[in-house]
Amino acid sequence: MKKKYFKTQKGKSAGPHPYTAEDMRRVSWCINNNIRIATVPVNSEWSVEINLNGSINLDPKTYSGYDAQTKMYEYYKYYYDKNIQKSE
Repeated sequence: MKKKYFKTQKGKSAGPHPYTAEDMRRVSWCINNNIRIATVPVNSEWSVEINLNGSINLDPKTYSGYDAQTKMYEYYKYYYDKNIQKSE
């Protein structure tokens, strides 16, 4: 039997980033309300993509991997706080 060899494809990662239980609560709430935020590679740096109910916007700035993830959690906090205040 012949073995097939496939080239291993390596994905790009922004690296590890610490998060808190509060961060995860905000992320969970946002995802459940169709607000999704992700880091995306832009050449050798990273940008933050914001998907609001299918409308995708890209942060105009680029960041290092760690800073992009920090910004992602800041955006989650912003949308969480903004929408929680509206519902109260």
